Amino acid sequence: MALFLWKRVRSAAKLAAAGLAATLAAVVVTAPVARAADIDYGKPGEPVHLVIGYQPYYTQSWSGVVMRGKKMYEKYLPKGSTVEFAVGLQGAVIVNAMLAGKEHIGYVGDMPGIVSTTKQQVADIRIVATIGLGTDQCNVFLTRKDAPAFANAKEAIKWLDGKQVAVPLGSCADRFGQSVFKAMNIKPAAYLNQSIEVITSGFRAGKIDAAVIWEPTASRIVQEGLAKRVASGGTVGENDGGFLTMRADLIKQRPDIVKAWLNAELDAELYMADPKNAMEVTAMAAQQATGFTEKMLWASLYGRYPAEADGAAVRLVLPFAVTPDVQSLIAKDTAFLYTIKSIDVDKLRPEAVMPEFADQVLKERGLTSPIGKINGMPDSEFKGK
Repeated sequence: MALFLWKRVRSAAKLAAAGLAATLAAVVVTAPVARAADIDYGKPGEPVHLVIGYQPYYTQSWSGVVMRGKKMYEKYLPKGSTVEFAVGLQGAVIVNAMLAGKEHIGYVGDMPGIVSTTKQQVADIRIVATIGLGTDQCNVFLTRKDAPAFANAKEAIKWLDGKQVAVPLGSCADRFGQSVFKAMNIKPAAYLNQSIEVITSGFRAGKIDAAVIWEPTASRIVQEGLAKRVASGGTVGENDGGFLTMRADLIKQRPDIVKAWLNAELDAELYMADPKNAMEVTAMAAQQATGFTEKMLWASLYGRYPAEADGAAVRLVLPFAVTPDVQSLIAKDTAFLYTIKSIDVDKLRPEAVMPEFADQVLKERGLTSPIGKINGMPDSEFKGK
């Protein structure tokens, strides 16, 4: 059934998931050459219409799923405001829409979030908050199902020397894969630039030995019996992250909306972090993401993978603020993107990251970062279909 549903989105996936590196490049190609005029969002206190780009297909950004499902923004936005949610199959699609002025707030992974802030000649986009930090959300190694039974994750990674490894180039998974291979002196026979769909087909046909991908697709491929999960970022101390981005014209004109959305975002993250809400969050994700069973989605955020495959005890940390750890990740990712020529700067401009709004919201609510964490649970805790 899951495979049948997944095929229903193949045509859309082919358009939006032809490889993250290619899509990041398309940010420059498809966006207008001249910088567009600022959008008029009205005056502070007035109703506003917002279009939110979010990714039910990227587990680390599921606070957007909760925001849509629970409508937590209604408590904080001016009365009469309207909100429209637009699904992005990957972050670069959301970046393009924000650059074009079609979307105003985006839930994205670390790499597209960073790229978006470097296109100010088209539109000015800023990072305003952190929606998640982990070691095995984007940083997941899978091997073909007939690979040897490895004693531990490092042994599994060493096995990749001389093998066929696939990854969407330019993605967080790519940065992680390259970092691990460099640190452990691993040299794959081929390092293939493939989309998530092509990687899935490659495992099914036995054409690749391994891949580096993100959740929830990693859990879907494992549960379909196409591959084995063998390692994660915990193996070498590498983390991954997700960001909340906003257009600068919205921030400038409507600081009241920025704070309102961040207050609602804070509520959504606190809701996600409460284990008693795990099944409801899973159900919302199942309603908004086609091609996944509830068990696959639950496993991607709330499940605990075996220790020998570096299953993280903490699946997701919720910093909310742009903490020193987050700043370090941004600096590392920026340097990587510059190296592979996805961006033309090796450091972000100072105003690209605006932590002050999230800091203020935390202070006013009497909270400190991190605001919560999601611990992995045994399969017995899954109560869904």
